[in-house]
Amino acid sequence: MNWDDGTSYGSISTDRENIREMQSSHAASVVSAAFDESNLVADAGLVPVVRLAERARLPELAAVALRIEGAGNSGGAHPAAKVMSLIAAMCAGADSIDDTDRLRHGAMPACFDGTRAPSTLGTFLRSFTHGHALQLHAVHRKFLAALTGHTPLLPGADRVAFIDIDSTHKRVFGRAKQGAQIGRFKGVRTLHPLLATICSPVARPVIAAVRLRQGKSADSRGAERFATEALATSAEAGCTGIRVLRADSQFYNAGVVAACHRAGAHFSITCGMNPSIKQAIATIDEAAWRQIRYPTAVADPDTGELIFDAEVAEIPAYTAFTSRAKAEQVTARLIVRRVRDLAKTAGEGAQGELFPVWRYHPFFTDSPFETLQAERQHRHHAVIEQVIADGKAGPLAHLPSGKFNANAAWLTLWAMSYNLLRAAGALASVFHAKATTATIRAHLVHVPARIARSARRLTLHLPRQWPWQDVWLHLFETVHAPPEPA
Repeated sequence: MNWDDGTSYGSISTDRENIREMQSSHAASVVSAAFDESNLVADAGLVPVVRLAERARLPELAAVALRIEGAGNSGGAHPAAKVMSLIAAMCAGADSIDDTDRLRHGAMPACFDGTRAPSTLGTFLRSFTHGHALQLHAVHRKFLAALTGHTPLLPGADRVAFIDIDSTHKRVFGRAKQGAQIGRFKGVRTLHPLLATICSPVARPVIAAVRLRQGKSADSRGAERFATEALATSAEAGCTGIRVLRADSQFYNAGVVAACHRAGAHFSITCGMNPSIKQAIATIDEAAWRQIRYPTAVADPDTGELIFDAEVAEIPAYTAFTSRAKAEQVTARLIVRRVRDLAKTAGEGAQGELFPVWRYHPFFTDSPFETLQAERQHRHHAVIEQVIADGKAGPLAHLPSGKFNANAAWLTLWAMSYNLLRAAGALASVFHAKATTATIRAHLVHVPARIARSARRLTLHLPRQWPWQDVWLHLFETVHAPPEPA
């Protein structure tokens, strides 16, 4: 067969009638739309998700812990209903206060009682003070502990668990936003959240603690107290085995290490290349370096280059913080990874290397694991960046209020909604236990349904042949089953 240009394509058929492609249906000559159905809901997956939150006693925890009282705080009444409304909206994808209005469409009032309007929720958030934000942190910690008791949220944490601490900058717009400052990024106003997560070798991370700070706040500000809270939360969440706190060089200080010792945990913290560490690395014998190959590439923290091969060595006894009092000095292992610095030998005009040039990346640890295993585990600290990216693609796309404490409360509520979605995914299937929250929303939450009422009973009629109907029904039936005896 020849086409118009004379090119032969053998026996390929060009009959348009044999080509099936997705297109608008022409079964009806006229297509119209009307928003007039009162028995439909767009996010039927919120039914099992909210039920899971109730089984973990979130309404009771919020009602007991939050005490927003006093003149001018009319927005503080019924805190449990407002916390539940905000978290349910975030689980459905809300990234602003106005987005919470999606809870009041169609037949949603038949599925949920006590949902609040966006104006009411905005007043509630703006009524927060620093003390109220701390009360909400307590709700978050207890809620995470309850979720781990009801769901397989952290499998393997009874043997080994990793607590990761990191910070991020969230860009904000407008000079009226409290706490926003031009800090690390020139000309960019940011707020500076601090984040701690818990994971195990076989479990995705969940959020142990969050803090909102001003844009110019140093990473290490309040790090010791924050590490103490994260380690305490990990114990409450069932991490009864070996615990290792991992962090970047911004948290390399005696206070963070002391917090680990007080909690009975180990530490694994990246070091900067200060003169003492350079001198220690220079004493490593060349025969002590061991080859390591990563199953997946590791990004070089200096150049961003993907690294598959490196060499690792260990100094068994290195004393850190020697400028401090003797009681605050710590002696532990200094593990060093080195990679070839090809930029200095392969650039334009380079004459080739006369001797190897290396870049060194040390970290300080008292981990009980073997050298190469400890090095691999430390590099896995980057998993916390996935949680930060997940948040910025969802409810943290905006910090929606001009009030600093309102945004601090929003950050904590996001952490609670993140953990709730992770718990729902863990109940649904093995795949959803490790999926992103965006995938969990798409598969399990954003499911349309028609409500049918009969004899004081509601029935959700969901789409036929929904690809994830089996796991959705498994989640639904699990959270609606009678609770197991205590």
